[in-house]
Amino acid sequence: MKPYKKDSWRYKLHEIIYEADTPMGRLFDIVLLALILVSVVIVMLESVQSIDIQYHRLFYIIEWVITIFFSIEYIARVLTVRKPSAYIFSFYGIIDLLSTIPLYLSFIFVGSNYLLTVRALRLLRVFRILKITRYIGEGNKLRKALIDSRAKISIFIFAVLIVAIIAGTLMYLIEGEQSGFKSIPVSVYWCIVTLTTVGFGDIAPVTPAGQFLATLIMILGYGVIAVPTGIVSAQYAAKGMNENEDYVHVNTQSCRHCNAKRHRDDAKYCHKCGYPLHTEDLDFKSKHKK
Repeated sequence: MKPYKKDSWRYKLHEIIYEADTPMGRLFDIVLLALILVSVVIVMLESVQSIDIQYHRLFYIIEWVITIFFSIEYIARVLTVRKPSAYIFSFYGIIDLLSTIPLYLSFIFVGSNYLLTVRALRLLRVFRILKITRYIGEGNKLRKALIDSRAKISIFIFAVLIVAIIAGTLMYLIEGEQSGFKSIPVSVYWCIVTLTTVGFGDIAPVTPAGQFLATLIMILGYGVIAVPTGIVSAQYAAKGMNENEDYVHVNTQSCRHCNAKRHRDDAKYCHKCGYPLHTEDLDFKSKHKK
């Protein structure tokens, strides 16, 4: 397959929209983030009737400008990769499409009986905020820490659920239906609400024994909040300590052929398809074929 030339428009455009390590790439990302935030704010303000009545036309114009920008961005991302399907059917490709099409759908659903449907479809624009995650490098470390902690957190949640069932059953025996604890599931619901320190107040113990048990559950609730946080924090800190030892830094370089990401800084070829990542490697490969 013939590689892109370094002076071709596809090569230059790919460097801008896919790479955050270049000046133009960083500028593009900043503009994109600003437009995403503006769009999400507009969606929220449109739900306030008094504000929407006053600024509806302004919101509509701004949203069309943003939609056109994202449409061009989506088309550009498809055109600048060798395998468009790799981007189109990726997580971010689907999110980009979902966040772009709602305004265009308003041309299809024009009947008065479809107005409520159109309004609901326009809320899909909130998906644009998910586009932010691809530009947050530290988010990858947090995601890795959460994944590595999932076994410990799962065991802890299972233990908390057991405590909630036991405590809820005891509360049902102590208080009974006359105090609002109509069944064991309702009592377990009360226990979970109390453990998480939410405290709706729709059910409350009235007997001294029930209030004593509720006090113990409330105190235990602080531990329920602290333990998962401590597990993730410890895992995150451990990743930071190991970073200087055996952590391999990855950059934002995206393969022009298969759209794969997370390449090492010293990588010359894509770790997925073997396609050259840099201009000099493309030139070398072209000369070598000749």
